[in-house]
Amino acid sequence: MSFENFVSGSKFSADHFALLDLPRQQGLDSAELDRRFRHVQALVHPDRHVQAGEVQQRLAMQWATRVNEAYQVLKPPGQRALYLLTLLGFDPQVESNTAMPIAFLMQQMEFREEVMAARAAGDGVFLDTAYATLQRDITEAHQQLITLIDHQHDYKMAAELVRKLMFQEKLLHEINDALEAVTP
Repeated sequence: MSFENFVSGSKFSADHFALLDLPRQQGLDSAELDRRFRHVQALVHPDRHVQAGEVQQRLAMQWATRVNEAYQVLKPPGQRALYLLTLLGFDPQVESNTAMPIAFLMQQMEFREEVMAARAAGDGVFLDTAYATLQRDITEAHQQLITLIDHQHDYKMAAELVRKLMFQEKLLHEINDALEAVTP
């Protein structure tokens, strides 16, 4: 497919799934997502259009930006879920609904304190274990999102899980930062 055919056949305002010619679902094959991104990016990349006129160069830049944005939203499962819920007409209320189960919040606070203490003590073993444990929990939550969104259509529960994932992913980054700080 050529750039001209892609641009004329695509709507710039198409959702990210349509733009990359992917099904609108939570359960995406990561390799297929990567393949579709590389294919579309190869068509629209501005470097392929350096000999073209100014209008086509600007158009290529706009499309490349749009395709990159789509990929950045669809690649992480948590962001994909948030985007998909919105497309499906369900407002996940990540900004306005901060209610979380007390037990979950307490667990997060305790875990965060343990991570801070391990960082201060230079306890890389604890941090490695904490990272692996939290990564496993996040991966399980991503699988649960596929079930909730694609199969059960339980968007309310999916939104609650997305909000929890946001906490967990932030903590995962903190653990990674702590590991970098204590690893020589």
